[in-house]
Amino acid sequence: MEDDELEAMRAHFPLSFGKTSKVSAPIESIHSATRRTDAGVSSDSKPNSGKSEPGFPSLSSSSSSWIQSVRRPNRNPKSSPAPSEDDVSIGPPPPPTTQEEEDDGDMVGPPPPPPKGSVNDSDDEEGEDMIGPPPPPPAQVDSDEDEDDVDEEEENRYKIPLSNEIQLKGHTKIVSCLAVDNAGARVLSGSYDYTVRMYDFQGMNSRLQSFRQIEPSEGHQVRSLSWSPTSGQFLCVTGSAQAKIYDRDGLTLGEFMKGDMYIRDLKNTKGHICGLTYGEWHPKNKETILTSSEDGSLRIWDVNNFLSQTQVIKPKLARPGRIPVTTCAWDREGKRIAGGIGDGSIQIWSLKPGWGSRPDIYVGKAHTDDITSVKFSSDGRILLSRSFDGSLKVWDLRQMKEALKAFDGLPNYYPQTNVAFSPDEQIILTGTSIEKDSTTGGLLCFYDRTKLEIVQKVGISPTCSVVQCAWHPRLNQIFATSGDKSQGGTHILYDPTQSERGACVCVARAPRKKSVDDYQPEPVIHNPHALPLFRDAPSRKRQREKTLKDPLKAHKPEIPMTGPGHGGRVGTTGSSLLTQYLLKQGGMIKETWMEEDPREAILKYAEVAVKDPKFIAPAYSQTQPETIFAKSDDEEEEGDVKK
Repeated sequence: MEDDELEAMRAHFPLSFGKTSKVSAPIESIHSATRRTDAGVSSDSKPNSGKSEPGFPSLSSSSSSWIQSVRRPNRNPKSSPAPSEDDVSIGPPPPPTTQEEEDDGDMVGPPPPPPKGSVNDSDDEEGEDMIGPPPPPPAQVDSDEDEDDVDEEEENRYKIPLSNEIQLKGHTKIVSCLAVDNAGARVLSGSYDYTVRMYDFQGMNSRLQSFRQIEPSEGHQVRSLSWSPTSGQFLCVTGSAQAKIYDRDGLTLGEFMKGDMYIRDLKNTKGHICGLTYGEWHPKNKETILTSSEDGSLRIWDVNNFLSQTQVIKPKLARPGRIPVTTCAWDREGKRIAGGIGDGSIQIWSLKPGWGSRPDIYVGKAHTDDITSVKFSSDGRILLSRSFDGSLKVWDLRQMKEALKAFDGLPNYYPQTNVAFSPDEQIILTGTSIEKDSTTGGLLCFYDRTKLEIVQKVGISPTCSVVQCAWHPRLNQIFATSGDKSQGGTHILYDPTQSERGACVCVARAPRKKSVDDYQPEPVIHNPHALPLFRDAPSRKRQREKTLKDPLKAHKPEIPMTGPGHGGRVGTTGSSLLTQYLLKQGGMIKETWMEEDPREAILKYAEVAVKDPKFIAPAYSQTQPETIFAKSDDEEEEGDVKK
């Protein structure tokens, strides 16, 4: 009652007056919103809810099931225990009971035998005349329960956190690489959209937005990300020939040198000359980095010297040439390097005094296509390899002639598809790419390292491929990157009962609500060049061209038409007017100027000019010289003949 009165009084005051109680949603309801509807099916014995996620096929169909369990089927599930003699009726149903029987209690089983004397005394003494089949032996029930317990122990032994899922979005293309720091506080995701996004679990709320976006090299895909052992810096490898180092907050610390592409011997160059394919930080030394490139070399770098590498490794090739090195990896102690070569071979070098480019272990045809990832186990006995040929192979480093096991049927179309271990290294996990004609989407496959058999397949996305995956040991959460040409994201699988921090923290943190006092004005962008003072004068080129075409404005005389005409103008009908044409045909107009000699036309006015001078005053007639005209050509020729 007091709370109701306080709330009623508070309604008369402003919203900011007094202290209001903050109501938060329970943790159970928050995690239920992120629960995977298909994650609860981990064995054939568990019931199927029949629900399906949006865009996912229903789990009731075994052909399109997104989680396929391949464990031994449970022949006696706990949900339906074996029948016993006490609770299961054997034989036909009993007849209607009498009042005395009702007083004794409900009868379960066959009807009682008839009174004494109607049947044999021996049969009555034995009391074993049952109608129907005999009850099952109790030993069979115990064996089934033992098998059920064994299956339950086998199921709990893996403890794969798959019950809940969140997705870190933001990329516009497929997420090609992933890196989680050792503490599990920050996540890096690189994409084919040329950017790297940084996520912080401690500062991120349920909106799951990145706090920083970086474009390491303009126009180049991000191919690899790797944290330093102290998680204070990270390495970024793109499609360019130069790798970059960033600090924890995403600020650039340096860029490695690019080599001279005109030098044939790669050992004489100071850096890579072609695009990088992979890079990884040394697991123990925070100043050493390993990179591989399309130029056919591996290089070891010192973080303190960006001008040149410290070691160049050239793989062994069947014939001279440049074959790209598609991937590389350190072992746990940083004493060995493994490289996947473009010709399908795996080569391993041991870092020892006086070591060179000659590999210690060489497997010629490990795969039939390019190798996309290699991974050492922590004990140094197992090597995993993933390839474009759709296979995952497990190798024994003590005997590398043949693989221990090859898991096929894993489509792979991305050169960054990797393979990873679980924290205890008992499970191997890798992702698959989506095929054109396939009904299943991108899957995350789990394999048992000891038994070398499949454990589980988890559907991540129905339309996107799964490229990289990681199982963080401290968080106990599984990261898987996916996407296609138009979208990309990082899926985080976790279990609230098994996982710690990470996704469990940011999902339960609600976003900040907008306050009444929050005011954000719309940004006004001032562009000085758009003002009239700085604006360029409008172009008058078209106006000038138009004026030149106008004869009145340009004071241009009319151009006479070509061909013969009369009066300085040529006609338009047959090069003349119609009247001119008719007069010409009738002989009324004679154009003599085309037939006369120009000299004769001028001389016929000579006598007129002497007798009646118009242009020269008579006062000067006495002093004018005698005009002498040149003789015609005909007269000159006649004079020459007479001589």
